[in-house]
Amino acid sequence: MLNEKYAAIAKKLAESFPQSVVLCNEPMKAHTTFRIGGPADIYVEPDYSDITGILRFLKEEDVPFTVIGNGSNLLVSDAGIEGVVVALGKKSGEITVSGDTIVVGAGALLSTVANAAADAGLTGLEFASGIPGTLGGAVYMNAGAYGGEIKDVLESVTVLTADLKEQVLNPEELDLSYRHSALMEKGGYVTQVVLKLQPGDKTEIKAKIDEIRSQRVAKQPLNFPSAGSTFKRPEGYFAGKLIDDAGLRGYSVGGAQVSEKHCGFVINKDNATAADVLKLMHNVDDIVFNKFGVHLTPEVRIIGRDIN
Repeated sequence: MLNEKYAAIAKKLAESFPQSVVLCNEPMKAHTTFRIGGPADIYVEPDYSDITGILRFLKEEDVPFTVIGNGSNLLVSDAGIEGVVVALGKKSGEITVSGDTIVVGAGALLSTVANAAADAGLTGLEFASGIPGTLGGAVYMNAGAYGGEIKDVLESVTVLTADLKEQVLNPEELDLSYRHSALMEKGGYVTQVVLKLQPGDKTEIKAKIDEIRSQRVAKQPLNFPSAGSTFKRPEGYFAGKLIDDAGLRGYSVGGAQVSEKHCGFVINKDNATAADVLKLMHNVDDIVFNKFGVHLTPEVRIIGRDIN
């Protein structure tokens, strides 16, 4: 049951921003690739034109809010999320190609943007074609795969700062490094991204995308819900190899399991809870550290009520 304050907030949001989707007590397991997570008090999918207005409204009303993308790198608490979840998705993912530049709303899926680039005969984004997140989330964590990273093709980013002022930042100002951007420390929300690519051969670009997707299918446990790579790559090591060498291939806690196909992934094999995943991650880190003296740092973003 939604309390009176949040019920009133949901009503105001729906009335003030009719182009946006507003849901109450919405289970987050329906909005994460892990298929795990309790309810958000209020869940909003904003139209692109409403993003700034919605965030400023929530700040003025002193309502806690969490901004997410496609939910592909998230583990949400079983107790859900306090306040409002603002999910930048299809309604905030417009793509415009002009010459060798692509201007993209933060909610666009990386795969969709990579396909748009390929259709325009632009190369440089093929590496991102198999990453299951949004472009905004990819900038936030400088996502990468198959030898490429977002910073390699980034020209500028429009963000709302922590105090909700709009700024345009270049890659240097974002301090992009391995799975890191300055937004992680300073706060802020990506709303639009400008990518700079290179002209290429459409046939070759699409062949590269097909090759990357085939590799993902062959090597990753895509038949089970997961949040992608669970741990960051420790310097000088590979997390999946450390976990495998520690004898943890197939290791389970409740419904959560270290994938037998790729030890860098924790999968939701059988109705796993967030508590199952957290305990498994903690145990894996302990065992790997005891065997090899290397700690594993989560790559997955862990959010929600009662997260310690």
